Amino acid sequence: MAWQRPPRRGCGSLQRCLLGAALLLGLRLCAELRRASLRPPASSAPPGRAPRPPRPHLPPAPGLQRGASWRQVTYVRSGRRAPPGGGGSGTPKPCCAPHGSPRRKGPRWHIDLQPWAGPARSLDEEALRFLRYISTIQIACDHMSTDSLATDSSPTKKPWSVCLDDRFGLAHQIHSKQCRLYSLGLGSDDTHFEVGMANDGCEVHRFDPSVKSAHVLENERLWYHRLSIDWRDPHPAVAAQKPYSNTRKLGTILNEFGHHKIDILKADLESAEWKVLENLILEDVLEQIGQLIFEIHLHWPGFEVSGSDSSVVRFWYSLLKELELQDFRLFHSYKDLSKPQIFLRKNIFNASSCYTLSWVNTRWK
Repeated sequence: MAWQRPPRRGCGSLQRCLLGAALLLGLRLCAELRRASLRPPASSAPPGRAPRPPRPHLPPAPGLQRGASWRQVTYVRSGRRAPPGGGGSGTPKPCCAPHGSPRRKGPRWHIDLQPWAGPARSLDEEALRFLRYISTIQIACDHMSTDSLATDSSPTKKPWSVCLDDRFGLAHQIHSKQCRLYSLGLGSDDTHFEVGMANDGCEVHRFDPSVKSAHVLENERLWYHRLSIDWRDPHPAVAAQKPYSNTRKLGTILNEFGHHKIDILKADLESAEWKVLENLILEDVLEQIGQLIFEIHLHWPGFEVSGSDSSVVRFWYSLLKELELQDFRLFHSYKDLSKPQIFLRKNIFNASSCYTLSWVNTRWK
């Protein structure tokens, strides 16, 4: 009788065994992932209490060694670790500043307008609410820098006030020479505030399109840049023809300079402040700013702000309420009586056409 091979047991072939094992492993992995997705997050708040949003945190600039302070004030990011005391070796070169990391959050597309001040939706209702709002201090500041009001009555000097209370950390940053100030202007010759802050220990960057050179280091801590801060970057076609265009959004400047934090942002933009402020809100740049000092202008709606007079004032008010929603509090309000009392081209409401307002980010540490 001829020998016959005994019948195979188990899997029909090695390939079938491997296929069955892979299928079983995949099913177990899917089950584990499903169980993990059903678990509550580790940071969930206790029952009955709303979770507190985490304080925004941006990573340190690339190249810094572990343990180095990412708030180290440097104009150009470098792979070298800065020596103690805040100074770097050599003079920084603004032409070579690398691009920073991209922003983490997507932009918003519009400001959420506040409800109308009254049923009539009239200019009187909106203006009275707005003027009352900018004249009401929201948080007390015991130590303010108001040296421009102390002895000099020159009309070119303005009350640019910062809050130096210890709870907000600016005084410590100045003393440790870790403070950074951005000053946005349009042709103003008044640099009293910027020079004073630089002498006190802040790294100051003044942006003004009327500056003669692209980047000028006036002294050890004071930079002048021939750049205009706008609410939009140049159109790509225009940027391609003019690669060194002197108009940028503030978020773009921060990325180009490699700066993650601004302790003070001062702006005197001659009615462009409303659209610039809108851009800071929509692109979440505010979380990188410690204090805001804005000169606002009320004699006309402002660049590219349109609509009826009442809707314009409602838009202004909504922008300022956005600051409040992001934990900025008004600590100083100055009504410039040297300017005409004009409100949207009308001599009404006994309002100046110019106010200087100062806010502090209460989450700033």
